[in-house]
Amino acid sequence: MRIATWNINGIRARIDYVKIWLESRQPDLVGFQEIKATEENFPAEAFEQLGYQVHVHGQKSWNGVAFASKADVEVTQLGLPGREDNGARLIAGDFGDLSYATVYCPNGKNIDHADFQMKLEWFGALRDFCETQIDNGKDFLIGGDYNICATGADSHRGADGDGEIFHTVEERDVLSKLFDLGLTDLFRNKYPDSDAFSWWDYRAGGFQRNLGLRIDLLLGTQGIVNRTDEIVIDRDFRKKQEGLTASDHAPVYVDLEPT
Repeated sequence: MRIATWNINGIRARIDYVKIWLESRQPDLVGFQEIKATEENFPAEAFEQLGYQVHVHGQKSWNGVAFASKADVEVTQLGLPGREDNGARLIAGDFGDLSYATVYCPNGKNIDHADFQMKLEWFGALRDFCETQIDNGKDFLIGGDYNICATGADSHRGADGDGEIFHTVEERDVLSKLFDLGLTDLFRNKYPDSDAFSWWDYRAGGFQRNLGLRIDLLLGTQGIVNRTDEIVIDRDFRKKQEGLTASDHAPVYVDLEPT
């Protein structure tokens, strides 16, 4: 079973690019973030033509998350409980023998902005949501754009970035509270010494110079860890494909063994 997360940075602008990726990688379930579309203007037909059903928690022009799946998903949550005013940032559902949530975590803008404190509080609510999901007893996977570099190894700036947005002690502390629940960063667990990134700025040749961040994560309970065969940051799909421009994020996917 192949499950992916991808900040697509505008689904309508990139639907032809997404179709190329779906046909190439054949994921069973994808969680998209930053779709920048409502349910009404989400390009569902393009997915359906490829054998996918979609579930959308959208918002006009900003934020927005969605599932695309080959099999039925029972949607269990739209929006992060208690933080709906902060935008359409979470969708969760049951997919076969596991639960999957996809999240678009707040950016925070900069450490002096009011959004920075909102980001920390949002992560507190996310921790509570994850605890509830874990307590349900099913294998639980949560993927998305976390907008935090867990360590210096997850940033091209290394320790030089410490204290700046995405790299602060406060952000790393709220992310670590998810790990304290028993969630594991599947990529870092599989590749402890990797310096791979998942996001590169469009500006200043960020991708070509590999000036990136690893902020797109798949976190799983121990049952998910035990089933993980491979996890991939799909760097080829940060490049142009057939003349089409990619998102500034690469998709990330995990291949799980059946139970």
